[in-house]
Amino acid sequence: MPNLPATMTAIAISEPGGPDVLKAVEMPMPEPGPGQLLLKVAAAGVNRPDVLQRQGRYPVPVGASPLPGLEAAGEVVTLGPGSMRFKIGDQVTALLNGGGYAHYAIVEEGAALPIPAGLSPQQAAAMPETFFTVWHNVFQRGGLKAGETLLVHGGSSGIGTTAIQLGKAFGAKVLVTAGSATKCEACRELGADHAINYKTEDFVTAIARLTGGKGANLILDMVGGPYMARNLDSASVDGRIVQIAFLEGAETPMNVAKLMMKRLTWTGSTLRPRTNEFKALLRAEIEEKVWPRVAAGNIRPVIGKAFALRDAAAAHRHMESGDLIGKIVLVP
Repeated sequence: MPNLPATMTAIAISEPGGPDVLKAVEMPMPEPGPGQLLLKVAAAGVNRPDVLQRQGRYPVPVGASPLPGLEAAGEVVTLGPGSMRFKIGDQVTALLNGGGYAHYAIVEEGAALPIPAGLSPQQAAAMPETFFTVWHNVFQRGGLKAGETLLVHGGSSGIGTTAIQLGKAFGAKVLVTAGSATKCEACRELGADHAINYKTEDFVTAIARLTGGKGANLILDMVGGPYMARNLDSASVDGRIVQIAFLEGAETPMNVAKLMMKRLTWTGSTLRPRTNEFKALLRAEIEEKVWPRVAAGNIRPVIGKAFALRDAAAAHRHMESGDLIGKIVLVP
């Protein structure tokens, strides 16, 4: 067993507020419990839920680390009782219940994946949160099938760049919305069939034109607000809308009779509060169906920018600026 320090550096939320409430602190080294691993963090992903938690708008689930950080990659340095899938020294990436903004983090073994050959720790750390989210919401809840049309709002985001690649890999036609010509071009380079600049074109009109008036079979929306009513217009008959966030708010006037007239399914989910058992099942399906494509080099995370761990506040400011394509990662 490696000789580990008694304490570690981590980034804590000193109080709810802006990016500057993220403070570097020294704290005791965490100890893995049954079915857990202790990971020496090589890189950690930054995600929108981290921002919401920092603002005091995303309660930490019972038993989870109060530190931000929902994904990390690195080396297994300690095994908790009963942990058998990995061994000390293995390189893994994992979905976390919290605690990724640190030099060491506790990982549920069931939510960990081996890092495929050829992937850097930064790339690996940028994958679990978005891949778990997209796989569950687009393929499990949304039931995307080959030949269908997928509309992804926020196509240049971490979720969006993942959804583009997974949608194309499994045979869908992928349409996206994004907020600039540069972002639209980045989406097309990843495989999107069409990218709509929502600042210069009405996406409802564009979707109707691009689908011959049929609409999108599946819509993945993280925007909410005024998009919710417009999604009803953009969805096909028997279409599905999956809501994963509300960046523009959760309330808006709309004619919900269109749900009936088009026989739509509107669903949504949050991932962090789900049980470890659920996440383990989700991980197993991703490892079986997606990981071989990652290992083959057909799917890759998009890294927008990397920051030192101690610059977590700057990373959050960058995320909130909206001037981002792909993911942000922190490097201890």
